Amino acid sequence: MIKFNDDWLFTLSDSDDYTLTTYQPEGWRTVTLPHDWSIESDFDPDLEGCTAFLPGGIGWYTKTFSTPTTKHEKCYIVFDGVYNNAEFWLNGIKLGDHPYGYAPTYYDLTDLLEPAGNDNRISVRVDHSRYADSRWYTGSGIYRDVLLLVTDKLHIPVWGTFVTTPDVSTDLATVEVRVEVANDHPQAREGQAVTDILDANGTVVATARSAFDLAAGATSTITLQTQVSSPMLWDVDAPNLYTANTYLAVDGQPLETRVTRFGIRRFYFDKDQGFFLNGRSLKVKGVCLHHDAGVVGTAVPKDVWRRRLALLKDGGCNAIRSAHNPASDEFLDLCDELGLLVQNEFYDEWDLPKDKRFNMQDKQVDTITRGHSQHFQTWAETDLKNVMRSSRNHPSIFQWSIGNEIEWTYPGNREATGIFKNTDANDTMDWTLWRTSIPPHSVEQVRAFWVDYPEQTFNIGDTARKLADWTRELDTTRPVTANCILPTSSFETGYTEVLDVVGFSYKPDKYDYFKETYGDYCMMGTENVPQWYEWKAAAEREFIAGVFLWTGVDYMGECREEHWPVKVTPQGPLDVAGFPRGSFYMYQSLWRDDIPVLAMYTQTEARSIFRRDESGRAVEKEPGAWENAPREWQAVNPHWNYEPGEATVVEVYSNCESVELFLNGQTCGTQRLEDQADHIYKWAVPYEAGELKAVGQFGGTSTETVLQTVGQTVGIRLTPDRDRMAANKTDVAHVVAQLIDEQGRNVKYEDAELTFEINGEHTFLGTDCGDTSKLESFKRHQVTTAFGRALLMLQATDTPSSLQITAGASDPRIQPGTAQVEVE
Repeated sequence: MIKFNDDWLFTLSDSDDYTLTTYQPEGWRTVTLPHDWSIESDFDPDLEGCTAFLPGGIGWYTKTFSTPTTKHEKCYIVFDGVYNNAEFWLNGIKLGDHPYGYAPTYYDLTDLLEPAGNDNRISVRVDHSRYADSRWYTGSGIYRDVLLLVTDKLHIPVWGTFVTTPDVSTDLATVEVRVEVANDHPQAREGQAVTDILDANGTVVATARSAFDLAAGATSTITLQTQVSSPMLWDVDAPNLYTANTYLAVDGQPLETRVTRFGIRRFYFDKDQGFFLNGRSLKVKGVCLHHDAGVVGTAVPKDVWRRRLALLKDGGCNAIRSAHNPASDEFLDLCDELGLLVQNEFYDEWDLPKDKRFNMQDKQVDTITRGHSQHFQTWAETDLKNVMRSSRNHPSIFQWSIGNEIEWTYPGNREATGIFKNTDANDTMDWTLWRTSIPPHSVEQVRAFWVDYPEQTFNIGDTARKLADWTRELDTTRPVTANCILPTSSFETGYTEVLDVVGFSYKPDKYDYFKETYGDYCMMGTENVPQWYEWKAAAEREFIAGVFLWTGVDYMGECREEHWPVKVTPQGPLDVAGFPRGSFYMYQSLWRDDIPVLAMYTQTEARSIFRRDESGRAVEKEPGAWENAPREWQAVNPHWNYEPGEATVVEVYSNCESVELFLNGQTCGTQRLEDQADHIYKWAVPYEAGELKAVGQFGGTSTETVLQTVGQTVGIRLTPDRDRMAANKTDVAHVVAQLIDEQGRNVKYEDAELTFEINGEHTFLGTDCGDTSKLESFKRHQVTTAFGRALLMLQATDTPSSLQITAGASDPRIQPGTAQVEVE
């Protein structure tokens, strides 16, 4: 397949004339896909917080291209993702519709193409006028790759290969390749299906072949099997990849080659011992990720995800949950390459809608919030299977999730649990009952409730079984799971019966109860607060396979009207600009035992969650609060600049056995990690200008980190994450601007408004600082720093150039900073 992303024309308008081949799209602007038009707009308090106070609308894309086929060939176009309610047209003829914005779709263009040598027009109408149709930011447009596939009429159809490794050992691995073959010639065809297995060096290490004889118009699936000696296994610590080059040969001559990258690995879940990968026990250390990336919206270049995923991997993360929709093919490629397991999730709502403004069940029925449940009955099977067929060769995928917190939408589930005070749509949750170790309703009470409950049009257990059955039709090598928010009910409705692994949403208090009551199930946390107590609950229980933190990176949307001016949900270890916050280092200290982790933050005692007690120690203001800490990390500062004598608290997140704190060379005391119930080292320290140093002991070695009092800002330092990009229209450079004092030290206690100027051929992607409440458009060259820092993102064009980057401040005392990036 070849990328078909260049030279599209776009308009944010609508007309019936746009389908006509005689229409001339004058005034439309040229865009390179992927493209998200919503992110180009300003944030508006009159819009909806659930989708980040950004608009939708109706847009059209069109592209002219020469017929790429001869009379013996076929042509397919593949869309990895269009948000949403898309219509597709070729040469004035409608190809079809596709409402779901997250599932890929494709069309056979062959019979509608003009004769060879002539031009064709492909057009796509995207109707996102119901712009609040999701509980999070969706973006608008053709926001993922478009691919073109040209084949012989005897061919492997789109997504027509499936590679599995049914038997794996360190000595030998069996590789099985299922190949779909279609003969669209008017005569029978015979030949061979061949697969060559190549290692990472491009060396053929195994070959399999099988003869076929197909009648005209017939299709068949051929199973090829071969073995690889001494396989290099795909693992989170060593993501070794192989390639299957599959082709059809007629009279010994190969036709089009289909390239499938895959990994050789084995894994399973055990109800008592958790998850195993390649024969060893492995705790899943996961994060949930939405599909936007701040500055670029949902049209996320691969390098932007690469930076974010590499940071999460460095923090100890080994798994991603694609919340709450299927991931893009490029995203899955990166997870394959970096060694990140993926739980690929299909749906956030099934038969019945969720309320987009308030989550949970549907409370407000209006046009703009109607979501995919309207199309579920018609499209669910097609979309689910398209997602699986397009992504099932990725070795990173280790679970298929059929749904997220679906229970809210089906009548009876809330009442069955006993944790709600009322039973109407405005019911109020009793958070005390939510956090108990034993549910308020016993198993017998829940079962009795469902026996007497009136019959409904839709049954959650029946729909779950249908989805699980469709999943297993296409793939039995991976377990089926779901994220259950009301499991005390789901265990009794037939929902969990169809799952191989039951996922829990925020249930660390009830792990033991569920194990005791439903001990034959494999279990794990699939949505968890990024605090110590969530990991502690999983780490102490072998039967809990792991967790997925909510979330790995801040994401746009899931706000309410009253949350303005907050545009982003600030709950990730990485902020929306991809900068680490305190929780990143907390989890790095929990998830990595191969390196010493030592990160230091400070706060005034007035704003801290800690206080100085009578003995001079720092203690919780609310004793035991760490056991119920919220998703958002406490407000802490990465600097040592306060008022003289001001009462402050120093926090250190570390996996060191002990840490000693020094202020200007004087010890503030040594503490041991085993004495920190909340896993946070902390000292109450009256502020004194100078140097704050923490020294940790880790496995017999010493490590340290330092904060210094710095002076006023006098300049800006620009640091690109690369000094060269390829002139390929895809590479991205992230340029960090940092305020500095006269000694060149980072200034993190004050901020300034910066303006970027870039000379040279480039695509300006945007700026950000990570502060969720700063509502300036991402597409401005001006940005105000947060903790003295801001981010500029630039993308290469197809023209070589030397990019000269300057950042200046509105404050005339601050000297500009410069940097250079070569595009070659």
